[in-house]
Amino acid sequence: MIRALRPLHHCEPAPSEGPRRKNRSERRISCTPWWNEKLQASLVLSPELVVPVPARLSYRTADPYAACITFHVDSISPVTWTFARELLAAGVFRAAGEGDVRVWPGRTGGRAVVCMALSSPLGEALVTLPAAAVSGWLELTMRMVPPGAERDRLDLDTSLRELLTPEAQ
Repeated sequence: MIRALRPLHHCEPAPSEGPRRKNRSERRISCTPWWNEKLQASLVLSPELVVPVPARLSYRTADPYAACITFHVDSISPVTWTFARELLAAGVFRAAGEGDVRVWPGRTGGRAVVCMALSSPLGEALVTLPAAAVSGWLELTMRMVPPGAERDRLDLDTSLRELLTPEAQ
């Protein structure tokens, strides 16, 4: 089940302003959403058994290449996966991805869906998402940061300086 999966990266709210962390390994990937889309995902347990799962797609212009999907959004243990926005966009039209996240278009019950296979050392899951909601969300994120313009949104100088500057002990 999805609860048992370990996400590729945790997307957590951006840390509040405060003292700088001393240990780089304590950094968190922040997916504070600039655009959210709540939707009803379906966890496919077998061809006959499909379980609805509340989900949320999130996008943040400060991390323009990444998309986040959070499952069990209303629970105390949400699970978030982070992957390339480009992977999701490609998967709306054709099979895309290798490894931990694979995406492809499909149909179920007469409606268009986006299928997402998630894999981790703890297990695998097949999830379907409403294609119209995913496409609409992608369109809005691409208006915010058009494909090819992602690099312009990155602050590479600051990131490089953080990586190369010795930290105070």
